[in-house]
Amino acid sequence: MTTGAPPPTRSTRPRRSRVRALLPLGVAVWVVLEIWLLVLIGGAAGGFTVFLLLAAAVVAGGAVIKRAGRRAFRNLNRTLKTRGAADPQAEQHDEQHTEGNGLLMLAGLLLIVPGPLSDVLGLLLLVPPVRQAVSRAAERMMERRLRTAVPGTWGDAFQQARMHQKDGKVVQGEVVQDDEPPTRRNDSGPRPPLTG
Repeated sequence: MTTGAPPPTRSTRPRRSRVRALLPLGVAVWVVLEIWLLVLIGGAAGGFTVFLLLAAAVVAGGAVIKRAGRRAFRNLNRTLKTRGAADPQAEQHDEQHTEGNGLLMLAGLLLIVPGPLSDVLGLLLLVPPVRQAVSRAAERMMERRLRTAVPGTWGDAFQQARMHQKDGKVVQGEVVQDDEPPTRRNDSGPRPPLTG
């Protein structure tokens, strides 16, 4: 079944980003590097030492993820309890404590993934100044990508779905106004509820 629209030509299709094209190659290089480093450490320190290091990293990563999850759940409960209250000090306290939960979970995940390189990156993300710098850089990159989003892409959909926040972000939308006066209904059927 056809819709009557001609299939898109090669020039109208959005170009595949360079990052998505090189991502599989980067992951393959990362895995080979991790295995090579594990073999080097195993040759220098012994297999049992490597096993202990990997086990300790898995336990530490699990503890970090558990701590970040508890913190996120506690912040969610606090936000739901104080949802109606307009307390600027509480909002500032919430912003300070919610910042970095996702990066803490990423740090725990990197610790769980076997390999010394991912462990070093996970440990670096546990340092608060490094975590804040990564968070700011990711936010700037995301804002830049959203500003240049082409209509019809995921970035455009995300930009249009953002909600109005206290920091000035506004939902893009369309106001639909019916110019015709409402007609009187003669039937005595159920009427729509009043909203306020």
